[in-house]
Amino acid sequence: MDSTLCAYKIKELGYEIIALHFNYAQRTESKELSCFNKICDALHVKDKYILDIDFFKQLGASALTDADIKVPTDGLKEGVPVTYVPFRNGIFLSMAAAIAEKEGAEAIAIGVVEEDSSGYPDCTEEYIKNMQTSINLGTKQETNIEIKMPLVHLKKSEIVNASIQKKVPLELTWSCYANEDEACGVCDSCRLRLNGFNQAGVQDPIQYATYTTI
Repeated sequence: MDSTLCAYKIKELGYEIIALHFNYAQRTESKELSCFNKICDALHVKDKYILDIDFFKQLGASALTDADIKVPTDGLKEGVPVTYVPFRNGIFLSMAAAIAEKEGAEAIAIGVVEEDSSGYPDCTEEYIKNMQTSINLGTKQETNIEIKMPLVHLKKSEIVNASIQKKVPLELTWSCYANEDEACGVCDSCRLRLNGFNQAGVQDPIQYATYTTI
């Protein structure tokens, strides 16, 4: 949902979108890929990259990529949860930078949300700004890439309201960490999403096995 609103905001600013999706052996890989392709169609995206990364499965250490680690379903807690994938956004941004340099892109857009996330350290404004500096230090002199993060200080309810205002197809988005048919409704991501819809006073258009709030 966050990345989709981010894409709509970037298109509204007049940018031509090159969409980027990662298959990284996450539990909901097939569903996320299907959603990505449908959202690209809705946005009339002409150019897209779908990258397969086996590294995260080999690394493990996250409930999203390691079948031996259960996805937590008992509510949000303090600290970094086991659904955190080590340095995922750093790796994603590095690969996005390579594509941006190849394509001559001016910017990379990422839908990170700092204040209303699961506590992931790679979703903060400070971190993303430092990645921007590193990317521009490590690319050609004529390359000057800005990392845009238009959602970074929004709450989930604000994301829901902005998505409705911009007619973002929320029914095509997926947030669940665990399931690909019906969203579980009890993982951290489902709880954050449902809480956002609840605070916005709007019904979530996707199907849930259980409805839960934080």
